[in-house]
Amino acid sequence: MKDAHRSGCPINLTLEVLGDRWSLIVLRDMMFGNRRHFRELLTKSEEGIASNILADRLRRLVEDGLITKEDDPSHKQKALYSLTEMGIALVPVFAAMGAWGRRFLPVTRELSIRAELLERGGPEMWAAFMEELRAIHLGAPRPARSVFSELRAAYEATVVASDGSTLLD
Repeated sequence: MKDAHRSGCPINLTLEVLGDRWSLIVLRDMMFGNRRHFRELLTKSEEGIASNILADRLRRLVEDGLITKEDDPSHKQKALYSLTEMGIALVPVFAAMGAWGRRFLPVTRELSIRAELLERGGPEMWAAFMEELRAIHLGAPRPARSVFSELRAAYEATVVASDGSTLLD
């Protein structure tokens, strides 16, 4: 993290790390979409981030300790990004943001279904999801429950129900 901060307030410090327009979107896509390569993060986001902005945000998130970057063992020219424990610990924050957004903003059914499930599942589901993210990103043992699969299945069912589409992510 940076040496100079505006203050020691925990909200200010959090905003210094996550308060730009794109950092939370990149983390969301890594967390809920399992997007771990630059190209996936660039092309599969609903919001359409520019490549130079994505490169900058990934660099900052690595510097701030929310993600790591390593060479992808399956492809010499690709980097593999992984959430750190610090990034995984944002699951409850994302759940709270999703619940707030569902309550007050004009969300779509298909893009809010995961937030709805996380809100209903509460801290028990969040903990299970964080355990699974540790397996995916940190090499921890795989848990029996796959919250990622539950969230993905709900999203896919909602997309198909809303427009008959079979093209997903």
